[in-house]
Amino acid sequence: MSIFTPTNQIRLTNVAVVRMKRAGKRFEIACYKNKVVGWRSGVLKDLDEVLQTHSVFVNVSKGQVAKKEDLISAFGTDDQTEICKQILTKGEVQVSDKERHTQLEQMFRDIATIVADKCVNPETKRPYTVILIERAMKDIHYSVKPNKSTKQQALEVIKQLEEKMKIERAHMRLRFILPVNEEKKLKEKLKPLIKVVEIEDYNQQLEIVCLIDPGCFREIDELRKKETKGKGSLEVLNLKDVEEGDEKFE
Repeated sequence: MSIFTPTNQIRLTNVAVVRMKRAGKRFEIACYKNKVVGWRSGVLKDLDEVLQTHSVFVNVSKGQVAKKEDLISAFGTDDQTEICKQILTKGEVQVSDKERHTQLEQMFRDIATIVADKCVNPETKRPYTVILIERAMKDIHYSVKPNKSTKQQALEVIKQLEEKMKIERAHMRLRFILPVNEEKKLKEKLKPLIKVVEIEDYNQQLEIVCLIDPGCFREIDELRKKETKGKGSLEVLNLKDVEEGDEKFE
């Protein structure tokens, strides 16, 4: 896409337009393609790597620059760099149907990859392949939400798939070392958060090796610190309790 701007005689190429409606008017900025996401995620810090020009337009493709009075009315300032930042952060990226379709396909694959990485068949403890998760997502007619992170959507997908197939988040294996005088009260509070106790050994201290849902880790760690006043220790032995080999649908 190449845009000729007669206002300043600059030919803008490789343009991604970001648009915002404010005070009943449309405002646009011209960015480099594939840079907007980098700015929004914090990877890119230099505005000049993202913006083709610090001008604010009413129509980038026609090269129509916004009037100063319209900027002041809509944004309370005519500082174009500051306005560009606002539009870049909160505006809507304009993409073609083909680009949108490609983005959604990529997000679908990314979500399936996260689910496959986090989950197993609870009976065999084996992970599912990405292809099998993609197929299962299509079977439940999962629709990708472009404005939601792939990680958030992966957690939604896991919940939906749990109703249709044998799947759960792979358990995390932990080892606790707890002071004997603190262990009884803490053990009762930990009980509902632990899936399986594998080892429970009393010596001068209590050692517990157990499996938990990864989503409970933070709560467990905070509980341990609070109840033992920092005396107990917690060690992650395995991030994922899985068996070798991929799971297959029968």
